[in-house]
Amino acid sequence: MTHPLLDLAPLSAERFAAIEDRVARLLGTRQDVVITQGEALLPLEGAIRGCAGPGTTALNIITGPYGQTFGDWLRDCGATVVDLAVPFHTAVTAAQVREALAAHPETDFVSLVHAEAATGNTNPVAEIGAVVREHGALLYLDAVASVAAEPVLPDAWGVDLCVIGAQKAMGGPAGVSAVSVSDRAWERMRANPHAPRHSYLSLLDWKERWIDAGRKALLHAPAQLEMLALQACVDRLNEVGLEAVMARHAAAAAATRAGALALGVLEPYVHEAAHAAPVATTLRAPAGLDAAGLVGRALAADPALPLAAGGGALAKEMIRVNHYGPDATLATVQACLAALGAALRESGRAADTDAARRAAQDAWS
Repeated sequence: MTHPLLDLAPLSAERFAAIEDRVARLLGTRQDVVITQGEALLPLEGAIRGCAGPGTTALNIITGPYGQTFGDWLRDCGATVVDLAVPFHTAVTAAQVREALAAHPETDFVSLVHAEAATGNTNPVAEIGAVVREHGALLYLDAVASVAAEPVLPDAWGVDLCVIGAQKAMGGPAGVSAVSVSDRAWERMRANPHAPRHSYLSLLDWKERWIDAGRKALLHAPAQLEMLALQACVDRLNEVGLEAVMARHAAAAAATRAGALALGVLEPYVHEAAHAAPVATTLRAPAGLDAAGLVGRALAADPALPLAAGGGALAKEMIRVNHYGPDATLATVQACLAALGAALRESGRAADTDAARRAAQDAWS
């Protein structure tokens, strides 16, 4: 039996390197880019464990659940961690970061999530990056959800470790991810005796055995199908145009927010539109209604809709519309609004789906 996805010739080191170069161009970076053979949690953890250890003082910015996870990893590495937590319905400001760094001048590592798809907010990385660079600390950024939905510019923003994944706004595979690494970050890893070595978490192994060796021989057999899917994903972004893809995500966010308000029952979870991520819109369920139950009723008619309840403690109050990648379309937004409107009416609440459809259309235009 033959199949187009089977019995392929092995992926060469040359082609692997070419895909890395495509990703680097997507990020507009001259830093080293490593494509890691796993979901984005792999380089997210690897970058922290490579740079942090006893003696590290980290400012960990928490605007959602991933920030909490990064703090746990940093503490596990032996770092001293100062958490800067803001309510999940807003964004952190550069002024708050500046104040935290002034209070802890020994800080040499700052961890930040760009867009929190889980809570629907996005943070002003350009402004924060300027503050962090002025302080002299390394800046670590989770841009997994934001890449292709809004600008991600590691060089321009002074980001030392920028992790991306293709499975959200890029509309690509989940099984490979990438991280751009500055020279300062490589120096920190080399000086860190606790940095993983000879490990799947080791970025230094990729630096020394792959990048510094001229990218001639891969460390291990690559995830071939995922790598080919990543290449196709980046090529499609280039063909459509990154600006056009980002504009489509911004339109989807604006249409979802306007349509939800027009339903007359829901309100945005993120209070200010300027703080809302274009990758996903979060909504607050009406008082007395369980968000998970409401989402379940909305999905009963069409389980393929990109609707979800919030995770953990947010499951009772948060509804998430994941309008990213192929779902960043007006048709998908309107289908989600219609399903939520029907679920609200089933729950005994008045919901104006016609007004929601018109508002979404107007906001998209």
